[in-house]
Amino acid sequence: MSDPVTARTPADVTVGGAAVDGAPGDDHRLVVEDLSVRAGRLGLVHDVSFRLGRGERVGLIGESGSGKSLTALAVMGLLPEGLSASGSVRVSSVDHDLVGASDARLADLRGRVLSMVFQEPMTALNPVMRVGDQVAEVMEVHDLASGRDARRRAVELLAQVRMRDPDGVARRYPHQLSGGQRQRVMLAIALANEPDVLVCDEPTTALDVTVQAQMLDLVVRGAAERDAALLFITHDLAVVATVCERVLVMYGGHIVEAGPTRRVFTAPRHPYTRGLVRASDLGALGVDGTDGSLRRPLPTIPGTVPPAGAFPSGCVFRNRCERADEACEVEPPWDGLPGDGAACVHPYDPEDTAAPGDTAASEPGGVT
Repeated sequence: MSDPVTARTPADVTVGGAAVDGAPGDDHRLVVEDLSVRAGRLGLVHDVSFRLGRGERVGLIGESGSGKSLTALAVMGLLPEGLSASGSVRVSSVDHDLVGASDARLADLRGRVLSMVFQEPMTALNPVMRVGDQVAEVMEVHDLASGRDARRRAVELLAQVRMRDPDGVARRYPHQLSGGQRQRVMLAIALANEPDVLVCDEPTTALDVTVQAQMLDLVVRGAAERDAALLFITHDLAVVATVCERVLVMYGGHIVEAGPTRRVFTAPRHPYTRGLVRASDLGALGVDGTDGSLRRPLPTIPGTVPPAGAFPSGCVFRNRCERADEACEVEPPWDGLPGDGAACVHPYDPEDTAAPGDTAASEPGGVT
């Protein structure tokens, strides 16, 4: 596993109409522009734009209800019935937009060009189909292997995700495996066809700490060996600090901050991001501006995430933000450099070196 929050190549982000520079255009594996998701007239995700470069690892974080999983499902063309997407989703190896593409076209791409590892493998795996057959099936569907060759390749993939006795595991059913083993099967399926883009939606949430670390290592290695762009969705900031080079912070269906992981976690500019960092255990990793030795009760962000349709106009965080005033009643502009800033009227000073867990003298209203 690489060192925590070591940045490499930046991801492009477009927020509030401001283009965010990043990797050269030829290296973009995934380009998302003005992606929105609606349920009838109700907006759930609003004008989300970002780009992932070849081999890049980008985290998408936020509380439950922020729109992270909906964004991933929209990218994959897997929105449930009753929801619709607009905007643009393009993959470098595909000559058409994924938004609005037919089900047949999307089915041809999923599992081959784009793959996804879901949070709960028991709902994603077929309970009455042997594990090896499920891994082989994704190759057979896309005509990349068949018969004995597909079965042999399935066993090899199970071995690559460090399954003990991969031959035996291939003959078992999902219910005969542990949670960590089932998640490894999901990763083997996702990586089977060498995808350009790998989306992981909280794949380690239900795993214990030891198994989680092993799974994260497999995800990073699997993506790196295939030079795939990785979008890692989670609410666990420590996981992002370990895995991702850049991070996008989402709240209320909007990207509110973006930047290199170390900068975002040590000097967050948006009050929401600052609240997330303060409420996390990043101090144990030494990436929140402290040496990891300070122990104190973790503060919380006031209030809760509103239900869909109940976010305030203007800045969607203003009803929970102690910095909010009348200026926050209009949609905030992007403040900062392209690719490294926040959508906020009252962002924190990037030169403020106080730890996110401390009260900075520059904070209006004495935010604690």
